[in-house]
Amino acid sequence: MTEPTLAERVERVESELTDAARSAGRSRDELTLIAVTKFHPAALVRELYELGLRDVGENRHQEAREKAAELSGLPGLRWNFVGQLQSKKARQVREYASVVHSIDRDAVVSALAQPAEGEGALDCFLQINLTDDPARGGARPDDAVRLAELIAAAPGLELLGVMAVAPLDEEPRAAFARLRGVSDAVRGVHPSAVAISAGMSHDFREAIAEGATHLRIGTAITGNRPPRD
Repeated sequence: MTEPTLAERVERVESELTDAARSAGRSRDELTLIAVTKFHPAALVRELYELGLRDVGENRHQEAREKAAELSGLPGLRWNFVGQLQSKKARQVREYASVVHSIDRDAVVSALAQPAEGEGALDCFLQINLTDDPARGGARPDDAVRLAELIAAAPGLELLGVMAVAPLDEEPRAAFARLRGVSDAVRGVHPSAVAISAGMSHDFREAIAEGATHLRIGTAITGNRPPRD
């Protein structure tokens, strides 16, 4: 059986997003599709751009920086940093990223808070840990409001909302419902933080049903990751 082309995969995902939004009583226009391109070459990002996608996601700083430099001539291409962010690398990530999805502690807020001269505000999400494992990335749900206030008060940062990954051992919709509750609490102190970054290739339908606005979709679009050296 012939593998679908990149264009066919994008078309299929777009169709599924539209269907999932309709089922949730929402519009496709409410959703931002982020193609997660980690481990794939810059050439694939260029192909996605030519297919009309403008948001791509990376979770490794060095790889993201190299791709962003190579593709700097593509107008309107937005780099979303979706991986765990080390505070010592935060300034460098700010140089190319349009959006950071993984702010989860005070040190990262401090590292990102001071824009260089001429830089505008950096859009960001507060990452929430939906597991009981403190080693996983993300802030505790009961610390979300405090961190949201810290981000909202930081110069050079614009809090869009909350982000999370559904635990593997939990039904995705239940996890995303809890994230929606955290989102409601954050919006109580920062009303403009209405966005929810949630949902990947295997669970974006459940995320959309619970109000997700930004979908981070990898293999359903890019196919399997290429072998690494």
